[in-house]
Amino acid sequence: MAPEIAALILSAGASSRLGGRPKALLPVDGRSGVRRIAEVCLGDGFAPVVVVVGPHRLAIAHELRGLEVELVDSEQWQEGRTASVQAGLAVLPPERDVLLWPVDHPFVAPRTIDALLAARASDLLGVWFIPTFQGQGGHPVLWRPAVRNDIFDLRPDAPLRSLLPEFGPQVRRVVVDDPGVVANVDTLEAFQEATAGWEGREPV
Repeated sequence: MAPEIAALILSAGASSRLGGRPKALLPVDGRSGVRRIAEVCLGDGFAPVVVVVGPHRLAIAHELRGLEVELVDSEQWQEGRTASVQAGLAVLPPERDVLLWPVDHPFVAPRTIDALLAARASDLLGVWFIPTFQGQGGHPVLWRPAVRNDIFDLRPDAPLRSLLPEFGPQVRRVVVDDPGVVANVDTLEAFQEATAGWEGREPV
């Protein structure tokens, strides 16, 4: 359980590479990707669970009905992902650690969340925990409050990874056996490939 950690789910993009079809609503394990992510976070006790939304707000709100999540509008979603992260962080308690989970990584196994939580619990010096599969970093990531101000200082269109050199050895790579952390579902082809690899994975 993670009662002292908030979850920030990013779902504010226009899904332009999917022809405008909301990637949040693509089916994963018998439900939409955004609902699966929210249910995993709620099941692990993250609180609050905030979903940042943009042009597909109504459809996502309908999909998440009945769940204890808070929707936050990203007014500058067109500026880039960092703008949406900043919108979500602004409503979270500043002393909370944060799990950042973009909706375009809906195939992450629950055991990966467990691995991030275990790394956080055993490493008090780390501030940025990144799941890594076959040498490639992915999502979701786990942050301590120490990174908060630096994220707010970024331009809305600046990539979050530009902060990694600043934190240097405080960035921890958590090796996981989970291709879901690098399965970036931003095209139909990528979604189909990730779906094909889902068979045999552990259920939620």
